[in-house]
Amino acid sequence: MRTLLICHKGAELHEDGIARWLAAESELCGIVLLDEPPKATWRRAKREIKRSGWLGFVNVMAFRLYYRLRLAAPDATWLAGRLTKLQQWYPAVPASVPVLRVPSPNNDRTKEFIEQCQPDVTVALCKVILKPYIFTIPTDGTFVFHPGICPEYRNAHGCFWALAQRDLERVGMTLLRIDEGVDTGPVYGFFSYPYDEIQESHIIIQNRVVLDNLDGLMAKLRDVHTKHAEQIDTTGRASAVWGQPKLTNYLRWKRAAKRRARNNA
Repeated sequence: MRTLLICHKGAELHEDGIARWLAAESELCGIVLLDEPPKATWRRAKREIKRSGWLGFVNVMAFRLYYRLRLAAPDATWLAGRLTKLQQWYPAVPASVPVLRVPSPNNDRTKEFIEQCQPDVTVALCKVILKPYIFTIPTDGTFVFHPGICPEYRNAHGCFWALAQRDLERVGMTLLRIDEGVDTGPVYGFFSYPYDEIQESHIIIQNRVVLDNLDGLMAKLRDVHTKHAEQIDTTGRASAVWGQPKLTNYLRWKRAAKRRARNNA
């Protein structure tokens, strides 16, 4: 099975760790690294303002400041540790694997590169919505490891919002094939693990729902390639699009988690 990876430049857990995994467990035929310009961040900010309003956007920025001051350092240590483990488990990506660096995946350079690589499956670990002329190139489709259970928790930070909503049975990730919607494509699997909502941040949780399930994910991708994979029917289930984490929701989540722990003690 020939695979191709699309991820953000500088996201070492994906750029190096997941790339090593794909190279070890499949025939990694190419990597597209996205080096986004600063205006991409502003576009996301405008979308969040449109979704949440200015008051909600201030709430988002308050959480980002809180995260930077209180959570970023321990999370960075944890992420570095998991990357080290992946580097120990899997050899380095062969130098023969071609790499394309672009500001956006939706352009002719990326299209030509993917066509030349001829992947069966593309794994897209990026924040950018891919255009049909990009995600339809692989013969078996382009897949995302969405950090959230779909269709209930589409778009960004699904694990955070499931925890904040106390929807504890839907804290996990979805393996889905990209279509023209936002996380609306065919679903091929749900994955989770025994998370610790008191000790672990949402960043650790949304990474572990992927990293703790790499064997299962590869098995599903192989089933897709061999035409043995079955789609999961999500007809009739609630569907919602979520945005960036907010400080008030985070504080309510952590209070509820501690209260639940006390009640179960």
